[in-house]
Amino acid sequence: MDLGLQDRTAIVTGASRGIGKYIAQALAREGCDVAICARTASDLDEAAAEVREEGAEVLALPMDVTEAGEPERLVEETYDRFGRIDTYVGNVGGNRRGSFEELSDEDWEDLMDLNFMSHVRVSRAAVPHMREVEGASICYISSIFGRELGGAGLSLYNTTKSALISVSKVMAQDLAPEIRVNSVAPGSIRFPGGSWDRRVKENPEEMEQFVEENIAIERFGRATEVADAVTFLCSERASLITGACINVDGGQSQSLI
Repeated sequence: MDLGLQDRTAIVTGASRGIGKYIAQALAREGCDVAICARTASDLDEAAAEVREEGAEVLALPMDVTEAGEPERLVEETYDRFGRIDTYVGNVGGNRRGSFEELSDEDWEDLMDLNFMSHVRVSRAAVPHMREVEGASICYISSIFGRELGGAGLSLYNTTKSALISVSKVMAQDLAPEIRVNSVAPGSIRFPGGSWDRRVKENPEEMEQFVEENIAIERFGRATEVADAVTFLCSERASLITGACINVDGGQSQSLI
């Protein structure tokens, strides 16, 4: 299936490893030029080389998108390099566990900046350029724990991931019909160097039991499967889909919505 992404330009944040890198590769494979960013320059350079192997032109920008002015610089340098911006995939994010009563204002501000406000700022800077093209789209990487209870110690993570889903639905209304906005909610995704990969290696029997009890298809998800879903949502083949949150979780989610 031709996804209609030839000669387009995409921005992917948090793309030096894991899901973000696989998304950048998938978009490149479909013909997109790609701008990627992450904090660690050496990891970003390695990822850029892998994305280039898919035939794309790649702009790799080491940066921390929580720092003032950096989201705007990401957008402007991408536009200066490629002359257009068709897609923004907001993937950067992290977690900070802790009981609600122990988490400080600084903890809340730090994770809100990383998991939520960085995406708001990049999107706000990109929207004027995206209005110049047809078929523009934004996709945020949330989590199934943005849709349902994640458990004790995850008040920060759940709140920020729920916020991404919420803002994407409102943005879909605000920016229609020129720009589509969606989110993807991955479940437990295993990739080299990731937290689930580490847990499997440290305690394979416990993880086997976790999969049996929690994931209907009886295996962890793959980063390529998230990347494929995102690439489809950003393509012309998904032209009627906006304001949606798509689970990519192998039946792990228990949410009814």
